[in-house]
Amino acid sequence: MKVILTHEVSGLGAAGDVCDVKPGYARNFLFHRGLATAWTTGGQKQVDAIAAGRAARAVKSLDEAKSIKGNLESSTVTVKANAGKEGRLFGAVSTADIAGAVKAAGGPSLDKRKIEVPTPIKTVGTHKALVRLHPEVQASLTLDVIAG
Repeated sequence: MKVILTHEVSGLGAAGDVCDVKPGYARNFLFHRGLATAWTTGGQKQVDAIAAGRAARAVKSLDEAKSIKGNLESSTVTVKANAGKEGRLFGAVSTADIAGAVKAAGGPSLDKRKIEVPTPIKTVGTHKALVRLHPEVQASLTLDVIAG
């Protein structure tokens, strides 16, 4: 089934890309979350509009992304979470928690969908996360999870 991505999907493509996916994945994940629309004959206009908007933002945002990358990689972000006596968290640290902690620390406003955590953060301590700032720029973010 052909779909047009309206948002960036990790492992699949960026906004404006036309992808072939299985019908169940399209129906149950992409369409349900508003990440894609079905490919139609009039879909080419939508693809062109998304691509033009992405190209207009890409030129100016590449320089911004590089400067934001330097700021994010040079600092450590502290995230407070509820934890037990042994350092295990009640739940896990979400990408929304990370985006909020970066914003509270005086950093830029990040989209939670652009933050990737390799393994769920369920313990107190130092962890790493990856932030996709631009298709060409990714920043490694150091997180210090504390009991709070």
